[in-house]
Amino acid sequence: MEKLLLRGKAALVTGGRRGIGRAIALALADAGADLAIADIVADDGKLDGVAAEIKAMGRRCLAIKADISSLSDVQQMVRATTQKFRKIDILVNCAGVWIPGQTLIETSEANWDKVIDTNMKGTYFCCREVGKVMVRRGGGNIINISSQVGLNPGMRAGAYSISKAGIIMLTRQLALELADKGIRVNALAPGIVKTDFNIDLWKNPEAERQLSLGVPLGRLAEPEDIARAMLFLVSEESSYITGAVIPVDGGWQASPPRH
Repeated sequence: MEKLLLRGKAALVTGGRRGIGRAIALALADAGADLAIADIVADDGKLDGVAAEIKAMGRRCLAIKADISSLSDVQQMVRATTQKFRKIDILVNCAGVWIPGQTLIETSEANWDKVIDTNMKGTYFCCREVGKVMVRRGGGNIINISSQVGLNPGMRAGAYSISKAGIIMLTRQLALELADKGIRVNALAPGIVKTDFNIDLWKNPEAERQLSLGVPLGRLAEPEDIARAMLFLVSEESSYITGAVIPVDGGWQASPPRH
């Protein structure tokens, strides 16, 4: 795809401080977009660090502290972004939480609420508030980050699987409702991606090797693998795609069942 294909576009990325969110924000900036990046953590320097990387590319960037499970935070985030850029062309919902190792039976009400409120309700809040801006402008692109365990259950994924499955139906419903407004809504369903989010799964080289054996392409994903798929979905190269859920999992979904 042509370099700077997003020149003149303004994008908002949640969870932009690290991992997939950081890779997506940098990819959007590299393709020419100006960025607002948001995260629930803003006092460790990482969010400002990503903003500095984006500005070094010659793009404008706004760093925002926001808890997407709070409607007031989301509304303030959207206001700040539109005040800065006068529009939002692209929304990528990367923010999420995972409480590893808990089955649904073991999950407490507090942990259930934390996961569902952030991953599913928070993604909805962002889609709704940014969607209003896009409807007024007559177009836009929304990308939601689901997961392979949103398509198929995963051992000890618990409430995380439920939240990611909810994001898939949210994506499809919004795609249907917003199609006549010129807004496309799609989702990516990554497999295991090598980020700090799940470092306990792969930090041991032997553990990473064993996990990779279950992936037809023979390796775990890097954050940049997800970012490249995102770039296709926000570009005009995918102008006839909406309501899609694209696995970015090295062939995991297509492989035979593992016993």
